[in-house]
Amino acid sequence: MLVAAGVAPDLDYASYLGGASSFLRFDRTLLHSLPSSILLASAIAGAFCVFARNRDEVHGGADVSGAEKLRFAAAFIVCAIGVAGHLLLDLVSGVGVQLLWPFRTRWAAFDLLTELDPWILILLGAGLLLPMLLRLVGEEIGERKKRGGGQRGAIATLVLLLVYIGTRGLLHSRAVELLDSHDYHGRAPFAVGAFPASSTPLVWRGVVSTDNTIELVEVPLGPGTEFDSERSVTHYKPEESSALEAGEQAAATRRFLEYARFPLATVVRAEAGYRFELRDARFEENDGSPANILVRVEIREENQALRIASEEFLFARSRN
Repeated sequence: MLVAAGVAPDLDYASYLGGASSFLRFDRTLLHSLPSSILLASAIAGAFCVFARNRDEVHGGADVSGAEKLRFAAAFIVCAIGVAGHLLLDLVSGVGVQLLWPFRTRWAAFDLLTELDPWILILLGAGLLLPMLLRLVGEEIGERKKRGGGQRGAIATLVLLLVYIGTRGLLHSRAVELLDSHDYHGRAPFAVGAFPASSTPLVWRGVVSTDNTIELVEVPLGPGTEFDSERSVTHYKPEESSALEAGEQAAATRRFLEYARFPLATVVRAEAGYRFELRDARFEENDGSPANILVRVEIREENQALRIASEEFLFARSRN
């Protein structure tokens, strides 16, 4: 039950098959909000209770397994723990979740971990394998078997995970403070963000929004390192224009702005007008993950007036 409930929220990843617009609407929203999590835990608990009842009927009520006595309240608690653990991990990693979907479409994220953190995998692997290894060694030297080794290993692993995530939280706060306390080529920061850049918690990818630029800079936190804001890579925001204004008024753009943390637009002249694109600078431009989505709006120029000809969401990796 714990495993099933722990992975079930990611069923909304199937929205990827519907394209970027569907993925943006349903991934980490449909089955990741608090209301849907309660329903999901209830459904999984109910399914296990029905399975246990059917087994009881097959065996004619014989007491062959504790699963036959499964009660919904106990099953729901186990499933709720699994779903809650999933939501907590998604809050500290990746793009975040919409906890109050569909009533409120605000994203919540702590930006502490990459979606596939190798150190967490190492800790989990050690928590599974180390007790088994110690038990085998004990059997080889003839030690008396002791109960509870696996339980103690699991508790130790959970404690180490909490310490690791807490340490990354402290380092993230330090990275944000550094970004916010510097100027960037003479420009003051309006908004800053620090995102995990690699497998080490000692290096963060800094994104800074100024009045007319987006600055990208590496934030090293290791011993003997020094943060240099003048080494930031500058991306200029487009100048105000009628084409930019038209692109910003598109329905797809307004929806995307609920998702993007550091929106960066480009406006280029096209054959029959303009092409407006908007991406989120918290993702590297060559990031191939499905979460790296952009908006493209085609704007036609007719009789000295601009109108939106088409608007769409695209996965950045399929951009052409």
